[in-house]
Amino acid sequence: MANIQSQIKRNRQNEKRRLRNRDFRGAARSSVRDALAAMAAGTEGQAAVMAAVSALDKAAAKGAIHHRNAARRKGRLLKRLAALGMQPASVANAAGAAAPSTSAAAPTKARSAQQRQSAKVEKPSAASDQAKAKAEVKKAAAKTAAKKPAPKKPTRK
Repeated sequence: MANIQSQIKRNRQNEKRRLRNRDFRGAARSSVRDALAAMAAGTEGQAAVMAAVSALDKAAAKGAIHHRNAARRKGRLLKRLAALGMQPASVANAAGAAAPSTSAAAPTKARSAQQRQSAKVEKPSAASDQAKAKAEVKKAAAKTAAKKPAPKKPTRK
């Protein structure tokens, strides 16, 4: 048993996280198992696969499983679904892209998404301008350093 206060606290935190992660991992496993059973039975396979993809994404987002593990398992499910000749209605949603919506709130969301995108585009350009300026300063410094001869090292006698 730990007798250092920080280690006691760390043990409490680890136990809480273990229990939380267990719930997310279990839900992901159950939904994948249900999706496989639904595909084998041929009933509601698409809906079950989409639910499993959602559960895997949630588990990966919470850190219960690694994001590449979730991607691999989703890929296997979708590959098996495609082999059965079924294609989920929103494969783009499974991959993380936004599906077009016909609701009244869609135009405002689309505009805000465009504004966010344009803001993201502007930031790298400012950073690239600064990077270019720094590169030019380094080149100029290198040229002046190349012109000057290196100072002689003192020798011991």
